[in-house]
Amino acid sequence: MDETEFMRGRVYGADHEDAAPRPGRAYAELVGGPLDGLLLDITGRPESELRAGVPLRTEIGRYGTGGRALYTPRPEDGRRFDWHGDSP
Repeated sequence: MDETEFMRGRVYGADHEDAAPRPGRAYAELVGGPLDGLLLDITGRPESELRAGVPLRTEIGRYGTGGRALYTPRPEDGRRFDWHGDSP
């Protein structure tokens, strides 16, 4: 199993030992970019905040440690967030 396949279905920011989705939580799938295939826990987040996009810390993006990957929800499918680039 390669790293990409290993990361699919795992929750962004969760402990590596327990990164599976939890019952009763709402998740969006991250599509494209360095976090492709991970799930983002969106439980309780205001829709206005999500529409603006979420910058997520990642060490595997263009800027390395401390960099962020920006994901925004698809207009037709708010359960899938598309990658829109990296920032320092």
